Amino acid sequence: MTPLPNSRTEPDGSAVIRVLTYNIRSMRDDTDALARVVSACAPDLVLIQEAPLFFRWRKKLARLAAATDLVILTGGGTAAGPAILCNLRATVERAEDVLLPLTPGRHRRGFATAVVRIAGARLGVLSCHLSLEGKERHEQGGMLLDRLTGMGVEHAVAGGDINERPDGRTFGRLAAALQDCRTAAPWGAEHTFPATGPDRRIDAIFATKGVEALGCGVPLGLPGVTETDLGAATDHLPVLAALRVPAT
Repeated sequence: MTPLPNSRTEPDGSAVIRVLTYNIRSMRDDTDALARVVSACAPDLVLIQEAPLFFRWRKKLARLAAATDLVILTGGGTAAGPAILCNLRATVERAEDVLLPLTPGRHRRGFATAVVRIAGARLGVLSCHLSLEGKERHEQGGMLLDRLTGMGVEHAVAGGDINERPDGRTFGRLAAALQDCRTAAPWGAEHTFPATGPDRRIDAIFATKGVEALGCGVPLGLPGVTETDLGAATDHLPVLAALRVPAT
């Protein structure tokens, strides 16, 4: 596998960062394997979906953060599942959890959002888990784009479980407005679900046009990431991206 660029600060103040998006299925699987996968990816930001929601959910998410040398930035139960973890390289400017309109009989959905500074770069960050139902999912895609616009930042990254393949209407809507980082800079493996025998790409990282994607994909073959751990950690595979964010 071609090495993925490491996190670093460039001489011009821009930042190379690693962003990981990962559906962790409420940490109902092998949490030690989950922590090993996250740690091996060495992310600056982790966009989580299906964080624990119920009994002692904060403590469960805090245990994952501690086991991976990260801190909880925002989200979890307060965002209906999406969450953001970060390392100490990130300075948090602000954070907000957003609950989306609830359709009766369906799961509540939300966004975990934040604005961070890393080196000389200022970046909006959003973690999402979109609906299983097509019309609702498409509406949520529009809300995601509106939310990024309303964050008042030049550069942003959004990632999560889109619950749709790249040829779908909502995925296409996001890819038309943002960069699909996997398409822009393929790296690693493509398919993200199911974790054992993956045959579709439904998890993705998107970035605004000014962000340079240096590599993006499932970190199969990355040192420290084993197929055994990936299969035991949760039912999705993670997506890891290296991005160069201009100084602002």
